[in-house]
Amino acid sequence: YVDTMGFLAFAGLFPSHITGNFVTLAAAIVTGSSGILAKILALPLFCVVVFLARISILGLGLDAAIATRVLLLIKFALFIGVAIAVFILGGVPHGDTSIGIALGLTLVTAMAIQNALHRVHLADFPPSTLMTGTTPQIMLDLGDLVSGKAGERKPDLIRRLRRFSSAFFAFVFGCAAAAMLYSLAPIWCFAVPPLVV
Repeated sequence: YVDTMGFLAFAGLFPSHITGNFVTLAAAIVTGSSGILAKILALPLFCVVVFLARISILGLGLDAAIATRVLLLIKFALFIGVAIAVFILGGVPHGDTSIGIALGLTLVTAMAIQNALHRVHLADFPPSTLMTGTTPQIMLDLGDLVSGKAGERKPDLIRRLRRFSSAFFAFVFGCAAAAMLYSLAPIWCFAVPPLVV
């Protein structure tokens, strides 16, 4: 949801997808399209936020449950900040303006926290910010099940297939919902991420 919303609102910026930003940055440079500065800043910001999130949680000595809550609270505050700014501004500023870049990079910060949170504290769950790893795993598990070669791994494969398939369909739904809501009500589109958190 956040990647689709960010892409539509802020000149092709992917808040949680570094690979996508490299691709769209290269395309923007070649075609002269907009959003170049935010895409250049997204990678170092993303890396610094993940690093600082990890160092802060380790430095505070928080257990996993409390660290998860703290990171979710920070992500929530960032989403609320962007939503309030969009409401106050009466719309989404262009992705090349200073406020547009700042709001887009605030979403990058929130999604960097989500990525750090997932990798450290929710590693048993399928990724929530990309489908590049989830989709091949679904196909591999289906291949093992259909081939009849799963053997004693069959219950584990079925369990993982259910979890990953749920994540896949939730991701697809999130993308579609963001695109639809952004096209119908671009301001209200920004209210969804803090509500979900």
